[in-house]
Amino acid sequence: MIIPQPLKEERREGHFRLTPAMAVYADPSARPALSPLREALEPATGFPLPETEHRQGAAIALIEEEGHGTEGYRIEVNTGTITLAASGPAGWFYAIQSLRQLLPAAIFAQTPQTAVEWKVPCCTVEDRPRFAWRGLMLDCARHFFPEEEIKRFLDHMALYKYNVFHWHLVDDQGWRLDIRRYPRLVEIGSVRAETPRAGNRNEGDGVPYGDYYTQEEVREIVRYAAQRQITVVPEIEMPGHSGAAIAAYPELGNFDIPGYQPEVRTRWGVNPYLYAPSETVFEFLRNVLLEVMELFPSPYIHIGGDEAPKEQWKASAFARGVMSREGIASGEELQSWFLRHIEDFLLSHGRRLIGWDEIQEGGLSPGAIMMLWRDWKWARAALNSGNQVIMTPASHCYLDYSQGPVETEPEAICGELRLENVYELEPIPDGLNPGAEAGVMGVQGNLWTEYIRDAAHLDFMTWPRAAALAEVAWSAREHRCLDHFILRLRHHLEGMKTLGIRYRPLDARFADAREG
Repeated sequence: MIIPQPLKEERREGHFRLTPAMAVYADPSARPALSPLREALEPATGFPLPETEHRQGAAIALIEEEGHGTEGYRIEVNTGTITLAASGPAGWFYAIQSLRQLLPAAIFAQTPQTAVEWKVPCCTVEDRPRFAWRGLMLDCARHFFPEEEIKRFLDHMALYKYNVFHWHLVDDQGWRLDIRRYPRLVEIGSVRAETPRAGNRNEGDGVPYGDYYTQEEVREIVRYAAQRQITVVPEIEMPGHSGAAIAAYPELGNFDIPGYQPEVRTRWGVNPYLYAPSETVFEFLRNVLLEVMELFPSPYIHIGGDEAPKEQWKASAFARGVMSREGIASGEELQSWFLRHIEDFLLSHGRRLIGWDEIQEGGLSPGAIMMLWRDWKWARAALNSGNQVIMTPASHCYLDYSQGPVETEPEAICGELRLENVYELEPIPDGLNPGAEAGVMGVQGNLWTEYIRDAAHLDFMTWPRAAALAEVAWSAREHRCLDHFILRLRHHLEGMKTLGIRYRPLDARFADAREG
């Protein structure tokens, strides 16, 4: 009953029974995987899982085996032994997650469940992912989620073999990352005067709202994620969605325009304030990114690039002067010029730039990675030009959308994106040049939090749709079947309940799902 669906799974008669006396063996290269194995099995079983130096006689063996790539694995369950084989740490970790899913749902409890018989069906599982990028994005700028809630989110991601946590840390409504060189970013930029009232997005609640992550908290979250084979990719928005930073440091904006009054925005939607195309801004962003890169070892830095209205640049004599000097004909070209400065800086520090698909509108540099969220034409153009693309179309991947008719669901930004719509995503666009499909790095789900105010609502919007997207990202296209997924998901909902995930219940129409 594994999710995502493995590449190959064969069941046989019989079961392996976990017992208090069983010992575990690990090849020398696999010994670091003993810790996640114990973390997965000990709390619910209460079994100590002592290590033995000899594979013969061990109940569970972690072995190194060639041919699985960086994330693939093999599980062999017989009546007397369980073998978890992989070529490296990620493979062993994912094998452990699949093993947990083969056990009763009580395995996800955090205290010993003495009445449970811990049986694993005899089987062979051979598995590896379809895509290298399997991500979820969480917006902590609109609503803030404390460190412990982020860790809980990462735990649930890891169970379903997600390997990228895209962390949206800054926006018009709040700057959430402590940058020591620029203290006003959190002193001023992290606090908005009020938030749109629940049920009426056009009326404020009159309550100041603000918080931010210290650098120590960020380091801990990055460390915690890495233990779960998850890379944390920070997003520092530019040139638009920068209202909170400009409110903190007004000299960063287009201050020569009429009516210039930046503030940390108190309403949702697109904000007109964007960074000026000036050396002052570039120096600021370089310094910010230096601290960001110190905190995040990710090879990728997301710079946003979306929803940047160009009206302030058009109204600014300074910005128009830059365009004239550089031979730039449009605001879109000026944005590409702006972002090339940032990309060159990131490349000089061994990092690659990722941006939303608007970064293509004024010309896309050969090394930039584009994250597709709007019309698929942008993905086709980028892939056919040789760029890499991460597929996160709003039509299938915006998990902040309503999960059913808007009148029956909690308040959301849009509707509807049902579970089956997520599952039906095919990430490879049609109309590609031969070989261009190799540029699709993978798939990502996005959780924008204008209307997601707490962890309970975050659970409800994320699960079980994120389980469906995990299968899109991991499993071979020909092995995906909605009916079969729903059968497996029903078992997983028991595990989610044990984990304390407050998921959205399945619709009644899935009651007749059958093996497919």
